[in-house]
Parts: sequence; C-alpha cells; structure tokens
Amino acid sequence: MTKPYRIDNLQYANWSEKIFRQMREGNVDAVHVTIAYHENFRETVLNMEQWNRWFERFPDLIFQGFRGDDVRLARETNRTAIFFGYQNPSPIEDDIGLVEIHHKLGARFMQLSYNNQSLLATGCYEAEDPGITRMGREVIAEMNRVGLVVDMSHSADRSTLEAIEISSRPIAITHANPHNWHPALRNKSDDVLRALSQSGGMLGFSVYPHHLNGKSDCTLENFCQMIADTADLMGINHIGIGTDLCQDQPDSIVEWMRTGRWTKQIDYGEGSASDAGFPPMPKWFHDNRDFGNIEQGLRDVGMNDADVGKVMGENWLRFYDESFGAI
Repeated sequence: MTKPYRIDNLQYANWSEKIFRQMREGNVDAVHVTIAYHENFRETVLNMEQWNRWFERFPDLIFQGFRGDDVRLARETNRTAIFFGYQNPSPIEDDIGLVEIHHKLGARFMQLSYNNQSLLATGCYEAEDPGITRMGREVIAEMNRVGLVVDMSHSADRSTLEAIEISSRPIAITHANPHNWHPALRNKSDDVLRALSQSGGMLGFSVYPHHLNGKSDCTLENFCQMIADTADLMGINHIGIGTDLCQDQPDSIVEWMRTGRWTKQIDYGEGSASDAGFPPMPKWFHDNRDFGNIEQGLRDVGMNDADVGKVMGENWLRFYDESFGAI
C-alpha cells in the first residue's frame, strides 16, 4: 500500500538541520511554515533570506514549495517542500499592492488577524468583533485573485464567518480545534466549522497543548476521536493536520507571538503568568517523527485507510492544487 502523503499545515519551529532531518525521518512531504508574526514588509523579507540560506545548505532535505506539484516532487525526491505563510497581515502593512508581491515571493497563506484587531479583521482576544473591515474586503478580493489563501486561525467568529462569505475561493483555518471539544478562545465553533466545510474550506487540527482537551495530558485516543467526530460534522474531505508545532523555541518566543510591539505589558493570552512559556507537548507528539502516532491513532478509532490518507495530507494537497494559482 502506498503511504499517505504527510502534510503539516502549520509549524513555527526554531529551525535547524536537526529538525529538517527529523522531517525526513517522519516522512513529512510538506510543511507550511510561519514566516511572520508581527514583522513588517522588510523584516519579512529578511526572514525569507534566512530560509534561502537553509535551502542552499540543505538541498537534499528541503526546498521551497509554490504549488501542489511540489509536494509530489518532494515525495519523489525524498525531501520536504516548505511553504511560506503569515500569522498576521503586518507584512502587507497598509498597502494592498504588497499582496501580489508576497505571493510572488512564495507566500501561500495569510491570516487576516492574529489575536488583536488588525486593519483587516478582528482577533479572537478582542471583546467586540465588528467583522471584516473595508480594507479587509479589498484585500480578500486581491488574495483571491493572486492565489494567497485567507487564513482565519486566530480570528474571532464574526470576522471568520464574514471572511468565508466574502471570499470567492475557499479559505483555511490552518491550526485550530473544535470549541465544543476544548473551549479555548482560539478554537472554533460548530457554526464556523459548518460554514467552512460548506464553502469548500479546510481545517487543520492543532496539537498545541493550550488547544487540547486536557492540554498536555490529552491522550492520543481523545485527539483522534475528536478528529473522527469532526469528520462527521464537516465531512472527511475538509480536515487535515496543522500541528502548530513550536519545536525547540525559547520561551521568549511566546512573548513575541502574543506581545509583538503593540504593548509594554506581558500578554498571557487566555491564561496567567504560569502559562508564560511553552507548555509541555503531549507524550505522543514531540516532533516530526511522531506523525505515525497520529496515523495509527486514527486507525485505532475506526478510520479506514482512505480516510486516514485524506486527513494526513491528501486533503491539503488537493487544496494546494486548487488554491495557490491565480484565478
């Protein structure tokens, strides 16, 4: 039997040769990596320059992906295709013309907001959600035109539902879980998940402990049963993996994620000072070598091989094929 594609549609690791080799040990065909959280245009380009150095140093392990066929090339050449994405619209600053520029540089996903209100949409930590802004509507149309996927992983519900409605192409929630399974602010309501699937969109399940039922103590069976239950809600063709793996990152990176440059205070998000650093990962998923645990776990809760293949990567591959090119 041909092994299913393995695509992780969100990581923000402290990248190194060790991690790239673990991707190969785990037979990971493609990873969508976060290039920017709060960076402006120039800072984002500097991050891309660093990735170019890694592509030069480790051409036998990784290369930059631009289209779905690059995932197939990665499989054929025993490498991992790296796709760029942003967790905030800060790289386009206030210039809609930069949407096309970023797509030409290789960006394939962009969140319309992180946890706060942006120029485009509302983040999930805001008390009020007025929805997609005037600029947001224009940027969505431009993203649709060039093939830059709208990502609403950190956005509030109204903004997310409006983005689904406004976008002429299916959107993604690259890394989140159902709110009814674990009520984190970042996790998504059944209404959002239904609308996402009905519009042809994709959800990537996260293993970040703050988004898990039981957090770091979440069991593999619990996680995989949640995936099976969400397949019943959304349909098997609209779900995949987006681990939100932050491997080997220092705790200071959590502060950068949450705080950026917008506040002088420490933002603890949904928690308290005890949640300031990275939580321990669940024992069944520490790095890219552990995707086989999820694959087996899905079989153990009753998924057949075809459905396991869809969740592990084939759904994302289809989405890549349909989403990354211009209209």
